[in-house]
Amino acid sequence: MKKLLLSAMVLLISVASFSQKRIARVKTREELLNEQYCSGLFKTNDGTYFDLVNDNTTISAKGYHNILDWLEGRVAGLEVYVARNNERIPLIRNSRAGIFVDEIAVSPECLNSLSVNDIAMIKIIKGPFAGAINSPGGVIAIYTVGGDDEEEED
Repeated sequence: MKKLLLSAMVLLISVASFSQKRIARVKTREELLNEQYCSGLFKTNDGTYFDLVNDNTTISAKGYHNILDWLEGRVAGLEVYVARNNERIPLIRNSRAGIFVDEIAVSPECLNSLSVNDIAMIKIIKGPFAGAINSPGGVIAIYTVGGDDEEEED
């Protein structure tokens, strides 16, 4: 009797496990942006994302000449100091942050020549980042609009 009851339970459990359907997990907007733009060390899921192409709430960024001015106050822990020579220095949690444009390290003054209209996505990674040598505070990764993005806008 025990063997019959045990075999019935095993059969019931195996049928129940095979009958369950696999439900596909829907990816978040951040995960889709991460897949579309990021590669290598920048593909981490940690960070704060700003989609300047598809998000209507970030349209106000178009009125700024330097994207660091727009980011200040929108990211917790990010402060932008302006030096005497008018150079903007981003700090995340009181530590200097590295700036990358399309995953290439640039100096903060390079952002003066980058039009805000050419930026597709911004990703801020807080804390130490393995891809940046001199930025213990974190990274501001800026991704520019590519050819595929311009076709989608039309």
